Amino acid sequence: MDSEGFHLNCNYVGNSGVVLSPEKKAALETSLIILQNQHKFNRVHFWGKITGIKGDYFIAQGVGDDEMTDKKTLYSLDCVTWGLLPEATQAMRDQCSLVKGRFLGDPSYEYEHMEIKRIGEGEDAQEEENAITIKEEDRLASSIAQIDEDVAIVPRGAYIKTPHGTVIRNRSFAGLQTQEAVKFSSYFHFREPILLKEKSLLDKADLDKAIDFLDSIDDDIPKSRAWSLQCERGSGLVILRSLLWQGLTFYHVPGTTKYGYVYVGTGEVNKDLPFML
Repeated sequence: MDSEGFHLNCNYVGNSGVVLSPEKKAALETSLIILQNQHKFNRVHFWGKITGIKGDYFIAQGVGDDEMTDKKTLYSLDCVTWGLLPEATQAMRDQCSLVKGRFLGDPSYEYEHMEIKRIGEGEDAQEEENAITIKEEDRLASSIAQIDEDVAIVPRGAYIKTPHGTVIRNRSFAGLQTQEAVKFSSYFHFREPILLKEKSLLDKADLDKAIDFLDSIDDDIPKSRAWSLQCERGSGLVILRSLLWQGLTFYHVPGTTKYGYVYVGTGEVNKDLPFML
């Protein structure tokens, strides 16, 4: 959700239960502008909120020259003071996946996970316990990176890829038409493409290389069941909700450049999705 026009953007996702108090809205509107100036970001997005047991994490993302890869993620407990999260490496994600349950709300808290390794073979085999310490700050960064990879989406044509490989906003994008906005194929994952590389040359024949360089959510598994799409305000607002990461809401006003997404949840993946179909 773009910080520009933040107060109005919040109204688009209000029907999905994403509601902030007037105090939090006022604090975020001011602090996000200061954050953009301090870190020299081209643009700042309000990513959402991850709820914890003792406190909640408010998340913002700053964008540089490349809209897809040049990102910094920050968190705040009071919507005023922001701290920079470390970059989530694959090793960090694998380690943080060992932790289950909700976030505590204290970034300095450390989880302890006991790992049992079997050394030797046969009767001489011995079991050795190894304690792994995981910071909640690292777990927070890993969860945000995983959510972005799985369900961060944009409308088709909103971004273009330059000949140099840089992803930038498409200045000629005027929004999707209503008949296109109600199709899953009109929305793309905002990440490096995975499924697109597996498509045949025949499937790629009708694609525009400038704008069709991302994976469509229409190919998500389970097909046409990973998202719910709803029209509101007489087709004047299209809302998509992720069923894999419950709490992520995407909005788009057809015929305009107003679109974005916000996540408000516990930061836990919905493992019951196969049983909900």
